Amino acid sequence: MASGTMLQFYDSAPLNRRFWLAFGIISLVFVLEFFDLYIVGFLVAVLGPQWKLTYGQSALMLLSAGVGSIAGSFFCGHLSDTWGRKAMIVFGTAACAAGSGFIAFIPDGNWEMFVAMRFLIGLGLGAAVAPAITLAVELTPTRHRTVMPGLMIVFATVGILVASGTAAWLLNVLGWRGVALLGVAPVIPGLLTWLVAPESMRWLVSRRRTEEARATIARQLAVPLDAVPATAEAVPQPEKPTLRELYSDPARFWFSVVVGMCLSTAGYGVYLWGPTIVAMKMNMTVKDAGQIFFYVSLVGVFGKIIMSILPRYIGRRRVGEICGYGIMITLALAGWFNDSIYGAFPLFIVFLCIGALFYDGGHSSCSPYAAEIFPVRQAAGGVGLYQAANSVGKILGPLSMAFIAGTDNLVSPKATAAAVFPAFLFLAFCGLCMGVAFTLYRNETRGRALAMGDPESPKADIRVEQAQPV
Repeated sequence: MASGTMLQFYDSAPLNRRFWLAFGIISLVFVLEFFDLYIVGFLVAVLGPQWKLTYGQSALMLLSAGVGSIAGSFFCGHLSDTWGRKAMIVFGTAACAAGSGFIAFIPDGNWEMFVAMRFLIGLGLGAAVAPAITLAVELTPTRHRTVMPGLMIVFATVGILVASGTAAWLLNVLGWRGVALLGVAPVIPGLLTWLVAPESMRWLVSRRRTEEARATIARQLAVPLDAVPATAEAVPQPEKPTLRELYSDPARFWFSVVVGMCLSTAGYGVYLWGPTIVAMKMNMTVKDAGQIFFYVSLVGVFGKIIMSILPRYIGRRRVGEICGYGIMITLALAGWFNDSIYGAFPLFIVFLCIGALFYDGGHSSCSPYAAEIFPVRQAAGGVGLYQAANSVGKILGPLSMAFIAGTDNLVSPKATAAAVFPAFLFLAFCGLCMGVAFTLYRNETRGRALAMGDPESPKADIRVEQAQPV
C-alpha cells in the first residue's frame, strides 16, 4: 500500500482519461445552462410584439431568471455542502430543463407563467453552477488547480454563443416554442453527472466518509483499492454546515460579495449599454453596433483563457488585482475618450476591447478562487455566495447605468451623450473596489492543498480518519 494520505496520493497522480471525461461533462453543464439563461433575450424579442408586452412585463421576463439565480446560487450552493456536489448539479440541470420545457407549451399571452418558468430556470442555473465550479476545483489535483477550473469557465461563453447561433439559424425554422424546447438539453449533462462523473473525494473526506472517498479515488485513477492509502486528512467533526458559518470569517465573506458583485456589475454594464452607446456615438444601427460587440466578446474569450493560465505563474491574488485595476483604468479611459477617434479607430471601442480582457477574463480566476478560500466543508456555499453576488451585479449593472442616465426605461434605456462619462466612471469605480479587495485580502491559494475545515472553529475536533482495511 502507498504511503501518505489518500488525497496526497490522488494529488500526485497524472490527469487521466477519467479526469478529462469529468472535465468534459462539467464543461457541458456550463454550455447548456448558459444557453438556457441567454436564449430568453431572443424569445422576448419575438414575443414582445406578438403578445403586445409592456416594458414592465418584458423586464420581468428578462430579469426573473437573474433573481432565481441569486436564490439558487446561495441556498443550493449551501445545500451542496450537505448533500454532495453531484446531487445538486443533477437537481439544477433538471430544474433548468423543466422550466424550458414548460415555456414551450405556455398559452399565448401568459407572460406571468413565462416569468415563473424563467425564475425556475435561473434557480436551476444557480443550483448547478455553484457545485459544478466546486466539483471542478476539488477534482483537479493541486498542482493543476490554478489552470483547469478556470478553463471550464470559458465554456459559459460558448453557451452564450450557442444561444446567439441558435437564434440566428433556427428561430425562423423552429419558431420560438421549438427554440425554447431545445432548453431541455441540460438534462443530458445532468444524467451524465449522475451516472459517470465522480463525487468529490475531498468533500467525502470532509464528511468523514473515508471508505467512499478511497473507493472513489481508486475508480477515478483506475487502480486497485489496496493501492490507495487508507489514511485520510485531518478533518473537523462533520456537523451539518449552516448558512451562519459562511460569516465565520467576515473578511472572507465580504471579499466574496464585493468581488462577485463588482466584477459582474462592470461587465454587464458594458455589454448591456455598450451597443446602445456605440450606435449613438457612431450613428449606426443597434444591429451593426452588436456586430462590433462580437469582437469585444471575442477578446473576452481570450481574456478568460489568459486569466486561467496566468495564476499558475503569479497567483490568484495578483491576477485579481490586475483585473480589478485593469477594469478601473480601461473603463475610465473609455468614458473620458468616448468622443475621440485615433486614426480610423474610435477610442471608446478600443478601450472596451482592452477592458474585456479584465471584466470578462476575471471570471476565470475569481470563480475558482471562491471555492479555494473556503474550507471544503463550506466550499460550495462559498461559491454560492460569490455567484449570488455575481447575479446581483448582473441586475445592478444595467439598472445603475439607467439610473445615471436618468431614464425610466430599464429594459431598453436611452443613452445620452452627457451620461456616458459618469456612467463609465461608476463602472470604473467597481473595478477599483475589486482591485482594493484583492490588495487587502491576503490569501494566496496557488499550490496550497484545500483546507478541510476552519481550524479556529470551536467545532473543530480535528481527527485523522482511517478507512476500514481491505
